[in-house]
This record gives sequence, C-alpha cells and structure tokens, in this order.
Amino acid sequence: MADDAPRFTIQLEEGVAQLPRNEWDHLVGDESPFLEWAFLASLEEAGALDKESGWDARPLVAREEGRLVAACPLYVKTNSEGEFVFDHSWADAAYRSGIQYYPKLLVGVPFSPVAGARFLVAPEADRALWIERLAAALRELCQGNELSSIHVNFCRADEAEALSPLGYHTRVGLQYHWHNHGYGDFEDYLAAFRSKRRNQIRRERREMEKQGVAITTYTGDEITPELIDPMFRFYLETIRVRAWGRQYLNREVFELLVERFRDRLCFVIAEHEGEKIAGTFNVEKGDTLYGRYWGATRMVRHLHFNVCYYAAIEHCIAQGFVRFEPGAGGEYKQVRGFDAVPTYSAHFLPDARFAAAVERFLESERAQAEDTIGWYRDRSALKPGEVASGND
Repeated sequence: MADDAPRFTIQLEEGVAQLPRNEWDHLVGDESPFLEWAFLASLEEAGALDKESGWDARPLVAREEGRLVAACPLYVKTNSEGEFVFDHSWADAAYRSGIQYYPKLLVGVPFSPVAGARFLVAPEADRALWIERLAAALRELCQGNELSSIHVNFCRADEAEALSPLGYHTRVGLQYHWHNHGYGDFEDYLAAFRSKRRNQIRRERREMEKQGVAITTYTGDEITPELIDPMFRFYLETIRVRAWGRQYLNREVFELLVERFRDRLCFVIAEHEGEKIAGTFNVEKGDTLYGRYWGATRMVRHLHFNVCYYAAIEHCIAQGFVRFEPGAGGEYKQVRGFDAVPTYSAHFLPDARFAAAVERFLESERAQAEDTIGWYRDRSALKPGEVASGND
C-alpha cells in the first residue's frame, strides 16, 4: 500500500446499537429501511437478538481514518429461524456428511424477507472494491473459525453477481410485488384487471361495508403509543393460530420502533363496533411500502385481503409509491395483481464436496424459479401490458 493511501481496518463489532447512528445510516442511504440503525438497534436493545435466540449480532465494519466507510449486517447463527431463505435441508445433509452446520454466518436482516443491499458502502467510496474486501473478510472469518458457511440473504442482484467469481453460489427465489403503473386512484388499478378478477375484488371490498368494518391507515404522528397494544396483540394472534408460528419480537420492539422509527411506519387497522379487530404493521421509505406483520382477533370474510392488500394499495396510490412488497409467499397475491419477481441470495461453503452438492441443487432450483416466474407472468390477472418485466 502506498504511504499516502487511506489506511483502513475491517473488524467485527458487538452490535449495530454500539455504532454511531449517523455513520451507519450514511452507509444505508436510500436502501431498505430495515437496514437502518433505528430498526436493527431496536431489535438488539429489546433483546430480540441474542445468542439464546440464535442471532448474535456481529456487524462487520470497515473504517478509513476512524470513520465507517463500509459494513455488512452480520450475525452468527446457531439455527435457521427467522431467515426466510430456507436451508434446513442443507443442515440435515451437512450433518449426514459429518459437517457441523451451526454456527454459520448470515449477512441479512432479521425476521424480514426484504431484498436490499447487504454490502453497505458510503456513496463517496468505491462500491465494487469494498464488496470485494468485505466478501474476502467474510471468507477469512468463515474458514479461520471453521464455520460451515456464509449466507448473504435477500441481497441485490448485482451483489450476487459480484460474489459469484469469489466462490459464492447464487440462489434464486420469488416473491409477489405490486407495481404502480401510474394509477390515479383505486378504480384505475381495478381497470387494469381482466373483468373476472376486477369483479371479484369489488365483491371482496364491498364485504367490509356489509359487515360494518371500518379500515383506517395511520402514519407519522398519527401512530400514537395507544396503538402499540393492539398491534402487538395482532402480531401474537398470528403466531398463536399458525402451527409454524414463532414469536421473534417482544412488546419492547414495538415500543422502540414507535419511538424511533415512527416516520417509517404505516399501520392499517380494522375496527368493528368500536373494537380494533385486525391490523398490519407496514414500513415505508422512498417510493416503496413494505408489509410486515398481520393479525386479527376476530375474522370477518375477506378481512385479510382488505387490510393487508387493498388498503395498502390505496395508500400507495395516494402517496405516489411505485412498489408494494407485502412479504414472502402467497400465490393468492398473484390473482390480485401482484407480479412474480426474483429474489437473490449468495452462499459460500468451504467444504468442496458440500459446495458441489449445494450447487447442483441450486442449479435445478434456479431453473424452476425462472420457469415459475414466467408461468405466473403469462397468466397474470392484469391485462396485457400491465405486468412488470425483470427484477424490481
């Protein structure tokens, strides 16, 4: 290194909460709100992320002359809970081969199947260079500590592409996203549908009035501490009624997010006869709305579609948002105008035999994902010309 070249260090830290908020958020910039200090630090400080839960927060950070210039939201994982890129079968195969799968390294956002940058680089820095440096540092950590793997979940497509020559294997999944094709109002959105689906949505919307359900959207200062209890109750109810439900969040997480993250929040709440009976916890930033937690203490016909999707779409149109990402899964979203889009992750496995077996699996999975996305786009509920092409 030349004497006048900037000196840098790359090291692990004890959590995002320990880092300067302004420096971390400078790296995040316009990227996903789930990468911001307020979100990640709140999870840490509320106790949702710790060794006991399988989420040991150890962000990998690079500094030049003492200031953050690049970072990865990194976790040492002792399970695969709360990741949404499922590798349980990989863990089983590893154990059968005599490989200790856990602990592993995860670069990603806890409990949030939301794509975004996983290599955070200051806008004034050389992004390609820092991706290479951080990716190499991750490999050294993995191999030096004899860990089974590195998983970079829900990364950007260009990150997966950049990591491929460095020995990382690309995994492709799919989600369903709504895109705003210049709709002036909800009727414009309905006009984009084929008649059968358009009439179905209108029937589902009318059911709310028929059942006496009122749906209200809250943002910013409208989100008061009084809304914390019902939203947390809805979150717990979803966990209770689902066999695979896991409680990752506690009430303190909701409290801290309402306190620190309020300008990013969007709550949609349904009331019946003065009682709050259902709601969704959404996050917004830039031109995108992200759906996260849904729950209901009383079910009404078509309540889920109206609270989770139609009210959110109305909000997006009113605010001029161009995209709504409601979360993982749910083929039923496709018939309501959500486009199938690819998601990406990247995986490094030091054991050559294990890596070869995983790559054979991923090759088949990538082809299947491509075929599935094409199949759904060919059968869109929207009229021809309304379907988004390519990745978001």
